[in-house]
Amino acid sequence: MNICFFGSSLVSSYWNGAATYYRGMLKEIAKLGHQITFYEPDAFERQAHRDIDDPVWAKVVVYPATPEGWKRALDDATRPADLLVKASGVGVFDAELEQAIAAASTEALRIYWDVDAPATLDAIAADPRHHLREAIPRYDAVLTYGGGDPVVQAYRAAGARDCVPIYNALDPDTHHPAPPRGDFSSDLNLLANRLPDREARIEKFFIDAAARCPQRSFVIGGSGWHDKPMPANVRAVGHVGTADHNAFFGSARATLNVNRDSMAAYGFSPPTRVFEAAGAGACLITDQWDGIDLFLEPDREILVAADGAAVAAHLDALSPERARKIGERGRERILAHHTYRQRARQFNDLLEGMTTRTEAAE
Repeated sequence: MNICFFGSSLVSSYWNGAATYYRGMLKEIAKLGHQITFYEPDAFERQAHRDIDDPVWAKVVVYPATPEGWKRALDDATRPADLLVKASGVGVFDAELEQAIAAASTEALRIYWDVDAPATLDAIAADPRHHLREAIPRYDAVLTYGGGDPVVQAYRAAGARDCVPIYNALDPDTHHPAPPRGDFSSDLNLLANRLPDREARIEKFFIDAAARCPQRSFVIGGSGWHDKPMPANVRAVGHVGTADHNAFFGSARATLNVNRDSMAAYGFSPPTRVFEAAGAGACLITDQWDGIDLFLEPDREILVAADGAAVAAHLDALSPERARKIGERGRERILAHHTYRQRARQFNDLLEGMTTRTEAAE
């Protein structure tokens, strides 16, 4: 099948947390025999911060971030496509692309792939005139990388013909244990860009924990933190490219995951960082949200904290040996049940079912 996919960026993880998900999913989907063309805008300096070359398993088309650019890209994609995919959060001309793909005169299947479903659904609920209220019923399916039953039911209420979570996962070829690095060394680290809907939770879980543990060292990676007031025992190391993620996660006694506000509220939304860190063998501490045990077993494969005080308590009780065992168990669980190869097979089964239904209706 010829799949034409509109997303934020496949070749750059710069201000683009979905890059890991795109790469892991599409690489494995291509292995199943599909041809993939990925369309991404030349926006947000991502092309200047590429961290991979164009992959052999997908053709990458970079289009100008202009009205003419996205229209030409969509025209180029529509003619050969058997499946048109619009991912959420491209960052430029999202509404225009979402409406145009929904209304396109083509026999191709259409999927809306939401990489931040809780935030999207909150936006739809807050705006009676939101463009997706009209567009979503025209897509053949909505896929999400998190959210569980609350997201499925909300999307069906919004008119989706079908909604299926295809969760984040691990690409073991990309994320795996690696030697630690001194510049990343710490008792606790966190990798997250500074975003308005996550900053307060990072203050609550990470910065507060650092303030409670002045004798310990903390490292925060990601863009935007250079001017954020931090305790003296916190080092902000800036953007960490994908090639350095394994060393980053392997250089701390524990790694903290902090979900964005909406993802925590809906639950069942493990971000890519959970699987990346688990793949690297890190001992994970996460903020509390429903559905954690669907992916990792609390207190055995992951530690769960209600606030910064609980994070600090976990660190006080975390010997190097216990941290190593938690990391090993978490990695074993993810490798057994949550890889992109498994997710791609789920996608392929879904696609075959959609194709069969379409053919039967003709």
